[in-house]
Amino acid sequence: MANRNIEKLASIDAQLRLLVPGKVSEDDKLIEYDALLLDRFLDILQDLHGEDLKETVQECYELSAEYEGKHDPKKLEELGSVLTSLDPGDSIVIAKSFSHMLNLANLAEEVQIAYRRRNKLKKGDFADENSAATESDIEETLKRLVAQLNKSPQEVFDALKNQTVDLVFTAHPTQSIRRSLLQKHGRIRDCLAQLYAKDITPDDKQELDEALQREIQAAFRTDEIRRTPPTPQDEMRAGMSYFHETIWKGVPKFLRRVDTALKNLGINERVPYNAPLIQFSSWMGGDRDGNPRVTPEVTRDVCLLARMMAANLHYSQIEDLMFELSMWRCNDELRVRADELHRSSKKDAKHYIEFWKQIPSNEPYRVILGEVRDRLYQTRERSRHLLANGYSDIPEDATFTSVEEFLEPLELCYRSLCASGDQAIADGSLLDFLRQVSTFGLSLVRLDIRQESDRHTDVMDAITKHLEIGSYRDWSEERRQEWLLSELSGKRPLFGPDLPKTEEIRDVLDTFHVIAELPSDNFGAYIISMATAPSDVLAVELLQRECHVKQPLRVVPLFEKLADLEAAPAALVRLFSIDWYRNRINGKQEVMIGYSDSGKDAGRFSAAWQLYKAQEELIKVAKQFGVKLTMFHGRGGTVGRGGIESLRAIPWIFAWTQTRFHLPVWLGFGSAFKRVIHQDIRNLHMLQEMYNAWPFFRVTIDLVEMVFAKGDPGIAALYDKLLVSEDLWQFGERLRVNYEETKRLLLQIAGHKDLLEGDPYLKQRLRLRDSYITTLNVCQAYTLKRIRDPNYHVNVRPHISREFMEISKAADELVKLNPTSDYAPGLEDTLILTMKGIAAGLQNTG
Repeated sequence: MANRNIEKLASIDAQLRLLVPGKVSEDDKLIEYDALLLDRFLDILQDLHGEDLKETVQECYELSAEYEGKHDPKKLEELGSVLTSLDPGDSIVIAKSFSHMLNLANLAEEVQIAYRRRNKLKKGDFADENSAATESDIEETLKRLVAQLNKSPQEVFDALKNQTVDLVFTAHPTQSIRRSLLQKHGRIRDCLAQLYAKDITPDDKQELDEALQREIQAAFRTDEIRRTPPTPQDEMRAGMSYFHETIWKGVPKFLRRVDTALKNLGINERVPYNAPLIQFSSWMGGDRDGNPRVTPEVTRDVCLLARMMAANLHYSQIEDLMFELSMWRCNDELRVRADELHRSSKKDAKHYIEFWKQIPSNEPYRVILGEVRDRLYQTRERSRHLLANGYSDIPEDATFTSVEEFLEPLELCYRSLCASGDQAIADGSLLDFLRQVSTFGLSLVRLDIRQESDRHTDVMDAITKHLEIGSYRDWSEERRQEWLLSELSGKRPLFGPDLPKTEEIRDVLDTFHVIAELPSDNFGAYIISMATAPSDVLAVELLQRECHVKQPLRVVPLFEKLADLEAAPAALVRLFSIDWYRNRINGKQEVMIGYSDSGKDAGRFSAAWQLYKAQEELIKVAKQFGVKLTMFHGRGGTVGRGGIESLRAIPWIFAWTQTRFHLPVWLGFGSAFKRVIHQDIRNLHMLQEMYNAWPFFRVTIDLVEMVFAKGDPGIAALYDKLLVSEDLWQFGERLRVNYEETKRLLLQIAGHKDLLEGDPYLKQRLRLRDSYITTLNVCQAYTLKRIRDPNYHVNVRPHISREFMEISKAADELVKLNPTSDYAPGLEDTLILTMKGIAAGLQNTG
């Protein structure tokens, strides 16, 4: 199968794949990977649902491919006739099949990218296929920094040691793949990669092929749809699974790659294990901006859950380290500590897999690590008890309560090994573990808290009214600042338990009490959305003090609306002009800039430019006051951002992405370009120079070009025809004319004849998916029509697989998975499956 020519691809006729580009390079195996997965899936589909249903899948693909070739809307109507003739169970199976094939295409692509990177590394070619910085070209990146910035390798190393990238996790309501499926997809990806290994034996190949088929079938048999909405705690567990499966081991591996690159640059020193190159934060369970499900209790739960997961990960690794550090020779400092522990130890714990008896004194490193293991066990169990019961009998002093306390015995082992001539051993698994402890600490991630500024205003208003000094809400900004600074400079309690509290006020104050109750290393920043003035920041500082937060969180104003971005530099000047606040921040300030509301206010192009200008101005202000500024980019995952009055960013962007029109991404670009070129034709040359010489402008244009490559105005027209009233059809046509004109101008500015001319790899991958996505788009549009118009007439044929009673029954069972739907049987699940499949194919949600 691996050597099968594209014309014989899988069991779909050759004409169906004539649109697919051939190999892009000699090491391009994407077509082979995709063909193998598709072939295995179609065999499974036939076994489970019969030959007729498999042929219907092929018929749908053929009609989609014919549409992609000529963009003839009649082909979409023919495809619609096939899809609407299916009975409910068969309709679900078809939608599920195409969604599954797109997920398999994604896995083939991931394996291909990894394969090409390995090949490039072997050849000494460090350039990524999309010129993106990846682990494969760390060395080349450092070399460019030395050459282009005219800095010495030592200066680059010193800068590297003192910088931090904070990666922030957030739960995405439109995440389209369940965790159960993600795990199965990981095993499919591993099987595919191993199948194409050079040294594979015939027996290995046969067993891997069987495993591959088994995992593909297991994924197809798994319900893709979440039948109950996830709680914030569920979202946290799902997000943290990435640490267990990837990030935990990925961080030390990445840092070793950095060490290697530095060594090749002439730096004979490793990145210090406590250098904070990377750290991780999370909004899951902390982002309460407009989300009533995120309560103080939820915040407490997710913090304890993260601590339990962190202790579990550390604990799972400690016995491996005990096996490795079997040496008897050590320095005096470690020998004294080991002897003390050996004399006082009582090994009665039976929960250990290894080393459950008392460790001999001639294995001093194991004695030290045994004590670490005992305390990690207690740390994990205490968090588990607190999470389950709210209390624990395990005393806090039997656990690790700070990262410094946890690192101390590990650092002792490291120093001893180095002093005993065993630095090579110290720089092995022990160094990796030290780096993991430094990066993840006892909390795994730091939880950011986000709350709206108006909610803090409500609390302050309640306090000032209770004190009978007026209404905080009605005060001017100057009056607010004067009162807040007066209270911050004083020591008296601001309010007591008799403060009248609404549910909303109680929620805000209880959140601060949770922050005060839990260890400080659980938390990162306190982010104020819709921040406009210094008083918004000072109010949070005062609430932290009043609720007895021992180590106050850094307070981060979020500027998002266009007017707020424009006013942000002036707001920062006023904030930094306050002596009390400058002393509080100790020369460091973080500011978050948001992308959704600015896109809503001004459109993507104007918003992108305002975000760019705001960053420049904010940096100037920070330098003026001698403050080191950290920018927090609330970017999100899609090119388009924004929304409308009645829809927030996620559903707004999700809808335009699903219909393949992507309107929020490109609307306004064409008009702007047309106007400036009309004013002076020489401006076209200037725009082309900007594209070639200005990274910001080039990236902006390239992202829009990529979205155009994913778009299809013909598909958008089908949605209009089926779902929009006829009096609006002309408006839709005008938008599609605008779409084509914008695309033409975009290509002209980029100097391209075709979309993605400069990125043949991405172009290949997108075209490989088109016919799958088109089938799902047509299925979605007609399903929506049937949901909205119950009188819409369709001719439903009998079960395709009616001659196979058990197979037919399997399709009927799919309908029964959703017994409480408000719509006709099968329609809701079919619709959801098309949404998931299109999101998988476009690799964008909302």
